[in-house]
Amino acid sequence: LADLQTVRERKGRLAGLTLAYFGDGANNMAHSYLLGGALAGMHVRIAAPEGYRPDAGVLSRAGEIAGATGASVTVAGDPAEAAAGADVLATDVWTSMGQEDEAEQRVTPFLGYAVDEQALALAAPGAVVLHCLPAHRGEEIAASVIDGPNSAVWDQAENRRHAQKALLHFLLTGGADPDQGRGGARR
Repeated sequence: LADLQTVRERKGRLAGLTLAYFGDGANNMAHSYLLGGALAGMHVRIAAPEGYRPDAGVLSRAGEIAGATGASVTVAGDPAEAAAGADVLATDVWTSMGQEDEAEQRVTPFLGYAVDEQALALAAPGAVVLHCLPAHRGEEIAASVIDGPNSAVWDQAENRRHAQKALLHFLLTGGADPDQGRGGARR
């Protein structure tokens, strides 16, 4: 939710934009981008090496959603293919929580799947860069990119707080307006 909010703040819309995710296509972030992006009408590309592709069930469901929203979902082995013309470049750590024992063996398959200057040069002008943090500079994302003008990482982190608050409010109240029945203006 926060990531899509961040993209919408930067680009003014979601539908029709292309989001390219680089790295472990089988992790929660890739799956969330597939499903959330498809719901929002985005074209989602996952660049992941063999053995790290999205779950078949998630990919199938995202494809069904995309068919109904005018979106698309694709999985590519070639990061350059995914980056070409993308409006958003996103990544996550190569070793997720609970996989620490696999950290060394996970590096080699992901080499070439970083969001770096080369990927950014292939993306659309003004592409937005996302990373859910914490980041390993020089691994999945280049320091020059995460600190560069295309990076929305800090806005993304701030928006996570607001998205979580809104989701909690919705879950606890069923979406009721907090000002309903008070007669006051919304804050």
